[in-house]
Amino acid sequence: MQLPVIYLARHGETEWSLSGQHTGNTDLPLTPRGERNAKRLGERLAGTAVDHVFTSPLLRARTTCELAGFGEQAVVDEDLREWNYGDYEGLTTPQIREQRPDWQLFRDGCPGGESVAEIEARADRVIARLRACSGNNLLFSSGHFLRVLASRWIGLSAAGGQNFLLSTATLSALGYEHKLDEPVIRLWNDARHVGD
Repeated sequence: MQLPVIYLARHGETEWSLSGQHTGNTDLPLTPRGERNAKRLGERLAGTAVDHVFTSPLLRARTTCELAGFGEQAVVDEDLREWNYGDYEGLTTPQIREQRPDWQLFRDGCPGGESVAEIEARADRVIARLRACSGNNLLFSSGHFLRVLASRWIGLSAAGGQNFLLSTATLSALGYEHKLDEPVIRLWNDARHVGD
């Protein structure tokens, strides 16, 4: 029996991902480099058997999906949105830590935005739907949400996401080792196709 694979594609570069600003619901377009790397991601995925494609509703993920060649196949999934940063939207981690020195996103969540419990619940809903799908899946989303998703996939709390660095336009993959009750991370933060 061939076990399904869940491919994770982080959106291409935006001005705020470049500057390190937290970008939750702010709907930014890709930079020209982000567009180029989204196309390269599509070239990387060429020939990969994918039965279902899901994308965040946010412009940066949808554009990455389209430029990678999966736009017509994609279903928008609201649960794939990036973390809602609330009061921290648009701020960098150093700016946040000027007021709250010990702040850690994956432990503390965001005031006026989503708590850790809320982001875990969203990730768990996505996982439940993925496990109900037959065949391989491809998701287009954002960095912090995908880090929580990977952490939850292997049975960790959202706090485990702090250990999974994820760059723009990269490819990762979740799957199983021997059977469906043995979830694993097959590939993480692969940027071989990403260029300048």
